[in-house]
Amino acid sequence: MEKAAYAYDLHCHTTRSDGADTPVELVDNAADRGVKGIAITDHDIVPPKTVTLNGKEIDICEYAESKGVLVIRGIEISCETEVEDVHIICFHCDWEAPFFEKLQKDVTASKIESYHLLVERLREDGIDVTWEEVLENNGTPISENSVQKKMIFELLARKGAAEDWSKAKLMVKNTKRYQIQRGKPDPVCVIKEIKRMGGYTVMAHPFLVNEPVMIKGGMMDRFSYIDRLIDAGLDGIEGCYTYDKTSYGGNLTKEEIEKVIRGTYRNRLRLISGGSDYHADYKKSVKSPRQIGECGVTESYFMSNEILCSLV
Repeated sequence: MEKAAYAYDLHCHTTRSDGADTPVELVDNAADRGVKGIAITDHDIVPPKTVTLNGKEIDICEYAESKGVLVIRGIEISCETEVEDVHIICFHCDWEAPFFEKLQKDVTASKIESYHLLVERLREDGIDVTWEEVLENNGTPISENSVQKKMIFELLARKGAAEDWSKAKLMVKNTKRYQIQRGKPDPVCVIKEIKRMGGYTVMAHPFLVNEPVMIKGGMMDRFSYIDRLIDAGLDGIEGCYTYDKTSYGGNLTKEEIEKVIRGTYRNRLRLISGGSDYHADYKKSVKSPRQIGECGVTESYFMSNEILCSLV
């Protein structure tokens, strides 16, 4: 297996949300790629504390350590009802805090309602998809409580409505009729709550947030929007990211975006993070799947950064 470009990948998903690797498979694949550390950052659900292996429940960090991999437990929270792709990655949290229980309950209810409506509108427009097919999840059945929007994009691609999941996402994102808002937490409130419990917050894939940013009846550019989050206490921002393999619709390369992020925020934030947003898409016949460690941070940066060192 080809070795990863980066030693630490701080943005990975598992079957706990919309990834296709179990947590154990994620660790195993990271080890095979020579990755020294990964962050499990599933959508809107707290990270696993244990995994089941050969019928026995063991601590996930201990299992990862046995494979030579550091696991950082995290979460990626979808924020901002009016704006798509405002995602806040959180580390070093009290995962049993009532905040997370309420978050998961509220998010699940809003997803079921809005995603049902999205499928209905797609069908009304002659696109042959059903809610039952969403739950069938390409042979890995899920409950309504586990539905993620990316699963709908993947279904659209399988049914020929789009070339791949990222093109399906762009179609939905750019069609006003499909822009169905669901209740999501205010990122300012999320940042302040995570800070209150001693955790750290990182804005994921900032250039996936479309400009102008329309919020509360007004508009602003992307950087002004990020300034609001910094004022609230944001600790970091994702610089190295797989923009070339996702729904980014701009004209910059991922390297150019990283240069902009570093130049703008290296002296304003405590952490310039990086991650592949790995979902094990290769299992779903995606033509150019994201790989663990394809984006991330170097070992020297990880070891020299105050926040990252505290996560070890």
